[in-house]
Amino acid sequence: MRLMRSTDLALRALMRLAVAGDVAPTTREVAADMAVPYTHAAKVVAELQKLGLLEARRGRGGGLTLTEAGRTASVGALVRSFEGEGDVVECEGPTPCPLNSACRLRGALRRAQEAFYASLDPVTVEDIAASPTGPLLLNIASRDET
Repeated sequence: MRLMRSTDLALRALMRLAVAGDVAPTTREVAADMAVPYTHAAKVVAELQKLGLLEARRGRGGGLTLTEAGRTASVGALVRSFEGEGDVVECEGPTPCPLNSACRLRGALRRAQEAFYASLDPVTVEDIAASPTGPLLLNIASRDET
């Protein structure tokens, strides 16, 4: 299974904020740290804010901060939220699969997808930002400040 770019960025942004300490990076700084376009980062930040996982303050002294809910958020729940509930394969649509009425693959793939999510459920943002990842994230951020 391959995650969408927005899911990947959401996870990396939350990890970055988990190690930010008292510093509140801006969306533009997070985008630069993660080497993604600002517009893409802004959409992801807006969704994370809507989910209550981060707070965004505008203006002087503003920036992004991780909420307690963001720190303890389940990676599985976050991935589900960004990826949606869709099937791994497209069985219906403009040209439906001729095996659709008797196919066992769709159910097997759905179970595999749920097993993937379930394996991520006990993992929190705090877990994935822990060492050795955390110090690396701090190093990436400090490169831009020099």
